[in-house]
Amino acid sequence: MSLPLWFQVTALVVLSAVLIADLFLIVWRPHLPSTKESALWVSFYVALALGFAAVMFAVAGEQAGAEFIAGWVTEYSLSIDNLFVFVLIMASFSVPRKYQQEILMIGILLAIVFRGIFILLGAALIASFSWIFYVFGAFLLVIGIQQFFSGREDDAERENALLVFLRKRLDMTDEFQGLKFRVTVEGKKLWTPLIVILVAIGTADVVFAVDSIPAIYGITESPFIVFTANVFALMGLRQLYFLLGHLIDTLAYLHWGIAFILTFIGVKLVLHALHENELPFINGGEHVAWAPDIGTWESLIVIVLAMAVSVAASLWKLRRQRISATTPGS
Repeated sequence: MSLPLWFQVTALVVLSAVLIADLFLIVWRPHLPSTKESALWVSFYVALALGFAAVMFAVAGEQAGAEFIAGWVTEYSLSIDNLFVFVLIMASFSVPRKYQQEILMIGILLAIVFRGIFILLGAALIASFSWIFYVFGAFLLVIGIQQFFSGREDDAERENALLVFLRKRLDMTDEFQGLKFRVTVEGKKLWTPLIVILVAIGTADVVFAVDSIPAIYGITESPFIVFTANVFALMGLRQLYFLLGHLIDTLAYLHWGIAFILTFIGVKLVLHALHENELPFINGGEHVAWAPDIGTWESLIVIVLAMAVSVAASLWKLRRQRISATTPGS
């Protein structure tokens, strides 16, 4: 699979321009987006990602296009869990909705930076150590199994513990002062809650980068595809927050769908490592013949089905709860 240099440079320039334009719109016209506006923006970014996939198919071939779609769907799924933590942080500090757009945009830019760093590290490790797929696979298996048994309560406890820790150790005002980090009150310099929120969001971004980058490297080994899939997954996250943020916590089985995806990719990575094995203490350094190498299209089908089933089951449960709540004598 060969990706032309001109295509990679053009794509990165266009993505940078879109991100700058999005940031400019927030600064130029700060406002609380309506449900209709948020839905239109989410649709625009999804269409943009699918359009990019079509160009990828035309320019670089079926393999590159399939890897991008599978990677984008995977990262979009994991970003929804990231969104849940953003909702939790905003609620913990009762962030005024008029400031949430700017804070979310900063959080998303931080996420892109952290994921870019981990993408480069992952690429360097893969280039230097073929056995790293064993490590990535085992890591995702552990994370996936933990998520099956822990759920979002553990995410909430981790974030709340961080917020309580920071609150105790920083002299801080109770109210926001616009987007200022430091203010002077009665001659004393104090932090505003904004600094704690950004530290919490940045920490969450690092945690999710550690989870998501090994996952997408289980689908493609191209750093360019890994990066663009992550950027496209994150670009519509702010609008998705205003569209579905209040519903994220009601999708009871979504967390299980994400846990299944992480576990599946962990198994895929381990099987790939066995298929390409070079470790002398495993099968004498030869590849393991019985270990199948799961293809990109098969991975995409499994990932899409996992998300579809978990969302459908969550919506079914939510509908049943609403029917029970409105039924007399229930």
